[in-house]
Amino acid sequence: MARIWRGRTARDRADAYEPYLREVGIRPLEEKALGVQLLREDRETETEFVTISFWEDVEAMARFTGGDPTRIHHLPRDAEFLLELPEGVQALRILVDKPPG
Repeated sequence: MARIWRGRTARDRADAYEPYLREVGIRPLEEKALGVQLLREDRETETEFVTISFWEDVEAMARFTGGDPTRIHHLPRDAEFLLELPEGVQALRILVDKPPG
């Protein structure tokens, strides 16, 4: 299973948000998920961050979230950085998984 979160910041706040997201958001995922990716796209006036975490199954995601696997875990400073607080995440079944190389 893949759990996908998206958040957007103002472009001039992205360099401050990234290390915060890595420390407070990504580190817990690294400890619980099978794997995690953090992606960043800088646009003219905003930056989008995408986090993809990989899980054994829906039950593993539910244990991480404390129930609903699509429940959002807003970080304490998200309201300060993000243009809007995401309302949910996507939980997708992985149909093809071919690592690079």
